[in-house]
Amino acid sequence: MNDDHDSAAIAADLDGRGWAILPSLLDPAACAEIAASYDDEARFRSHVMMARHGFGRGEYRYYRYPLPDLIAGLRAALYPRLAPIANRWHERLGLPTRFPAEHGDFLARCHEAGQTRPTPLLLRYGPGDYNCLHQDLYGEHVFPLQVAILLSRPGEDFTGGEFVLTEQRPRMQSRVEVVPLGQGDAMVFAVNHRPVAGSRGDYRLAMRHGVSMLRSGRRHTLGIIFHDAA
Repeated sequence: MNDDHDSAAIAADLDGRGWAILPSLLDPAACAEIAASYDDEARFRSHVMMARHGFGRGEYRYYRYPLPDLIAGLRAALYPRLAPIANRWHERLGLPTRFPAEHGDFLARCHEAGQTRPTPLLLRYGPGDYNCLHQDLYGEHVFPLQVAILLSRPGEDFTGGEFVLTEQRPRMQSRVEVVPLGQGDAMVFAVNHRPVAGSRGDYRLAMRHGVSMLRSGRRHTLGIIFHDAA
């Protein structure tokens, strides 16, 4: 895992637009290893076909505990860097919840509330597949930031399949942003809401994310969500 990222720049991007890129977080070998594990059913607790639930087209699998070492390591390493941003966002929005410095302590909070199912997931898309705009909430306890890592090579392994974000400002139409990612790049983004400075103080801006339709090939993505599911 590449650990050389500018924390101040990441915080500024998240505050300014609700997302930030961590270039080359995983190297190509790690990306290929994770993508190749998709059909190893022993690693996963459930398998979701999106079309059956109206989520889009494509499929994904949720990992089971114990998580693979690399996935657990990513969760544990990324969370402490994001917790101060999450706490600042909650303070700006007037929300009472604060997040502990270490991920294990936050997971203990989730598990005490009955949110015990792991949420990291591996997604697979083929031609014509897409993911509808959504939010990954899963229960009462929600960490306001999550991470998606592109495991495939755009233009080589697949075409189309762009990562899409929308934001809905009060009394305004939604704004859409398409975020370019390369293999191994990670995107940190708001799960649900983010604070935005207005003329009368901060207000909540709702965000959703999805994936546009694949035109060809196969696309794998690793999702790192920090709260567990009920």
